[in-house]
Amino acid sequence: MANGHSTEHRVIESLYQWLSAGQSAWLCTVVKTWGSSPRPAGSVLAYHPEHGIVGSLSGGCIEEALIRKLSAASKDATTNTVPYLYEYAISEDDQARYSLPCGGQITLLVECLTPTPETLQHVKVMLDTLNNRQRIRRDVSLVNETISLSTEPRDVAGQTVTLSSESVSVLFGPVFKMLLLGAGEVSHYVAQMATPVGFAVTLCDPRESFLQGWQQEGVEVIQCLPDDLVRARFNDQYCAILALAHDPRVDDMALMEALKTEAFYIGAMGSLKTTEARCKRLAQLDCTPDEISQLHAPIGIDIGSKKPAEIAISIMAEVVSERHRFLKG
Repeated sequence: MANGHSTEHRVIESLYQWLSAGQSAWLCTVVKTWGSSPRPAGSVLAYHPEHGIVGSLSGGCIEEALIRKLSAASKDATTNTVPYLYEYAISEDDQARYSLPCGGQITLLVECLTPTPETLQHVKVMLDTLNNRQRIRRDVSLVNETISLSTEPRDVAGQTVTLSSESVSVLFGPVFKMLLLGAGEVSHYVAQMATPVGFAVTLCDPRESFLQGWQQEGVEVIQCLPDDLVRARFNDQYCAILALAHDPRVDDMALMEALKTEAFYIGAMGSLKTTEARCKRLAQLDCTPDEISQLHAPIGIDIGSKKPAEIAISIMAEVVSERHRFLKG
């Protein structure tokens, strides 16, 4: 997913392409779950009878049943275009076929989107907002075909999905990006953990000898001085910047730039003594006390370990915690 879009972003992008071509399509959103449902509330899937599906709602059990249902509805000229809720219970056969630990139930919001100017503009605004790396909340009426959007700060915080008897509210946002500075063992393990939990990961190290042999599927690798990269691509509030090189020549210039961005998380690896020396250097590089106070250092939760994999666990625990704190506003 490095330098890519979130699944939600790709779904909206596909819907816009299909609607722009004058074709109707379906949008399905997980709004409530019970038991072992494989995907959380807010997960989305787009379906087109000719182009198939984009996105995911489960490990496959729901998609099969849903495609049959939507395919039949697409051929029915009397299909109602008012959004509705569809409940799917995971059966014992589904559990065995898709290796699910136990039964569950999912409630989906199902929408048939037709290529009207209003719908096309609605989806375009969503796509433009996500392309600008901002959050947007979408409100869908369950009693008529009214849909609305909001980017107001008070509306784009809190729960991903809010459900009432008359409407569904769903929050969409851009993919979270993570910049790792330094091609070491800790970076290797952090990258392994960050990708599955929704980060697009980039590794940066100007030292050619450290990059030789460093491989991680799905991770973008760049050999350059990191300060320019931070300014250009890792400067918004959906970014985490981790200085793991343990080399002031790599870490300090990047941190000086990072502390002037809106990144939701900035961390640096090192001991308390190293951290104290680093903060003094950052002050000499014209970082203010308020900026330096944003730095998580020593990085991660203190678990008393010196093993790279365990240090990576402590780092990701702190990063994910801070991301949840940020999302709750």
